[in-house]
Amino acid sequence: MIDLTGALIGFVIMLGLMFIGLHVGIAMLATGILGALVYFGPPVLLSFGTNLWSVMNDFLLTTIPLFVLLGELLLRAGITRNMYASLTDWLSRLPGGLLHTNIGACALFSAVSGSSVATAATIGTVALDEFKRRAYHEPLVLGTIAAGATLGILIPPSVNLIIYGALTNTSIGQLFAAGILPGILLTLLFMAIIAAAVLWKPSLAEQVTEVAPRAERLRRLRFLLPPLGIFVVVMGAIYGGWATPTEAAALGVVLAFGLAAANGALGFAMLHAAFVATIKTSAMLLFIITAAFFLNFIVGLLGVPQAMSRTVTELGLNATEMILILVLFYLVMGCFLETLSMMVGTIPVVMPVILHLDIDPVWFGIFLVIMMELALITPPVGMNLYVVQGVRGRGELADVYRGILPFVAAMLIMVGLIVIWPQIVMVIPEALF
Repeated sequence: MIDLTGALIGFVIMLGLMFIGLHVGIAMLATGILGALVYFGPPVLLSFGTNLWSVMNDFLLTTIPLFVLLGELLLRAGITRNMYASLTDWLSRLPGGLLHTNIGACALFSAVSGSSVATAATIGTVALDEFKRRAYHEPLVLGTIAAGATLGILIPPSVNLIIYGALTNTSIGQLFAAGILPGILLTLLFMAIIAAAVLWKPSLAEQVTEVAPRAERLRRLRFLLPPLGIFVVVMGAIYGGWATPTEAAALGVVLAFGLAAANGALGFAMLHAAFVATIKTSAMLLFIITAAFFLNFIVGLLGVPQAMSRTVTELGLNATEMILILVLFYLVMGCFLETLSMMVGTIPVVMPVILHLDIDPVWFGIFLVIMMELALITPPVGMNLYVVQGVRGRGELADVYRGILPFVAAMLIMVGLIVIWPQIVMVIPEALF
């Protein structure tokens, strides 16, 4: 058994390796190997091969490259611009005009891409061209894209929820169901903040007075059908009980191929780019998962989960107090660590405490993803900030920083809501399972 001082030293070493820029998978693997050698000696490393095989032979992990490929195909199928135009028809009359379209387009694209960065890049490319011709407060425009794109890891299907489920042995179907209502509420909360800001200061957004005729708007609704159709088919297959998450992801890929062909975008160059991007992303994610499982294995041998549970019992902390501590913990970590690093690096330490306090792992998964969303838009490491600024291609990064502030507040409000009313997260999973 190990004392918590040794575990804390190992945790600090791992975070330090991440802070200096070492790849998260390498940092975790190095920490696990160091712990194994210090406490057990070289023989325990022989178990890594067996551990690796048991992890990589998990049928569930096939879901990851399938959902990544689904997002890549849709990204290159050319459906995003038409989707954005259709949403503009119906949302531009709200206070804030096209700012609401940014949020709505991000939410809809998130429902099929599962990636925040892909959503930020795609919607940013389409939206910023439109805003160049209009009178909007630019920091707020950038903020809506960066914040709206974070919905990509909350609204199912989400690659991050799949990884969380694999690491914690939590049902992917329940996690996907749990993310639906918080994702919708956070989308509406973003829109409410935009409307309130524009009503308070009308100069922030251009007032849209002319829209296309109703017949034209109704005709263009067909552009929303592809992403909605894939979402309904994939999620319906899972919750209807006739497909596992992996099989449903494969079905979504088949539909994405069909959409690409229908749009005339299916070609050798497009497929090559999609497959290469999928391989790179999947290899990175699976390497991280492998390293995380090995670290969890060593942490379990060292008795860290039991030691953490004893410590929490001795401190007398209840579930709410622990969650408040974790909010501050993840807020600070999110300023310095990439989101996936933050999640997989802390699960071995945090999860035993969560289970000891009888906090539902499905609820905690959604809480953790919302904290990861915050990390995506908090400087200096917030990935979405740099993606949006890169698509923008000019001006100061400080503009993006100013634009995301109202949405950081919205996410903190959302955290408060799910802490006060856990049923926001649990009502759909409990109804379906």
